[in-house]
Amino acid sequence: MNSPAHLPTRLPSLETLLGGLSARAFLAEYWQKKPLLIRQAVPGFSGVLERDELFELACDADVESRYIRLPADGLEGEWTLEHGPQSRGRLRGRKQPWTVLVQGLNLWVPEGDRLLHCFDFIPQARLDDLMVSYAVDGGGVGPHFDNYDVFLLQGTGKRRWQISDQADRTLIEGAPLRILKNFQPTEDWVLEPGDMLYLPPHWAHNGIAIGECTTYSIGFRSPTAQELGSEFLGWLQERIQLDGIYTDPDLELQQNSAEIGSRMVDQIEGMLSGIRWSRADIEEFVGAYLTEPKAHVFFEPPEQTLSRKAFERAVRARGFALDARSLLLFSAAGFHLNGEPLEFAPVLHDAMAKLAHQRSLPAEDLAACPTELLDMLHDWYESGFGAPAAS
Repeated sequence: MNSPAHLPTRLPSLETLLGGLSARAFLAEYWQKKPLLIRQAVPGFSGVLERDELFELACDADVESRYIRLPADGLEGEWTLEHGPQSRGRLRGRKQPWTVLVQGLNLWVPEGDRLLHCFDFIPQARLDDLMVSYAVDGGGVGPHFDNYDVFLLQGTGKRRWQISDQADRTLIEGAPLRILKNFQPTEDWVLEPGDMLYLPPHWAHNGIAIGECTTYSIGFRSPTAQELGSEFLGWLQERIQLDGIYTDPDLELQQNSAEIGSRMVDQIEGMLSGIRWSRADIEEFVGAYLTEPKAHVFFEPPEQTLSRKAFERAVRARGFALDARSLLLFSAAGFHLNGEPLEFAPVLHDAMAKLAHQRSLPAEDLAACPTELLDMLHDWYESGFGAPAAS
């Protein structure tokens, strides 16, 4: 969608974004350790889209959104949670405080993608998405805690943030959200446009809108061990080959035919002991897992595809940029794009690493690049993974 660029033309320096800290100092002193309040982290910031544009996204069936209305009779009253697409009528209510959350803003608004990647001082493998929350006066999602790091950047209006490092994480029973029952804030701040709050995992927090406001949340991936284990075993299932078949030529008569004999268990144990994996398998899995697009993400080829020659002229003149939905990462196992491994000549490694890091290649890097690279980029372009950079 076309939206006005509220993000400053010149993005803030990393030290401005982090309140005068270098990225190295931030990681050493604050990351996953303690909160950090940063006044004017993004000077002049008021958001990356207008309210009506945000509502338009919330009403789109292809966009993840949630509508939350607070109880009229306190936190332990009846909460309302509605998953999108939202209705226009729902977004006009004023009787009770409410908020609407739109996930993956970086996939729909170019300025949102630019904002998200201001945080690339954290590895992209950990970066999740940009969420925006719009709330009317008094709106919010209640006191809660997250299992991941988050930066909360204030857009329009003001929001009051209360936080606590409390050990009591008892939740309100029956609520559709994970609302803390006994929230005891120890810090209380009001954030204005451009201010930002960093919170490590498990810090309880409660954001309350002061008038209408928007808050942009930069969240990070923190998969659980159970999730990783389940995904890895599913990945391994498609790649493992166990030989042999169950046999029992020395079968003896059992007193009870319903008993599973110890010999059967022993043999199956031996057969399954062939399931093994190496570090190389883990590296390959991690590359595929971390670049696999989310279930609701789809790629569409351009409506009018450039020919191979026209594409080459375009990228040599303007450069090439990955689509916001594309995930390109690399490790010792090689490069993975959108869940699939890539194969190319070693001479292209530096160019691919630069593309993965910057998410684009300037025209000068493509002026005399090998044909193999142009062919690969053209294939990606035809799949909707990237395109010639905007002029």
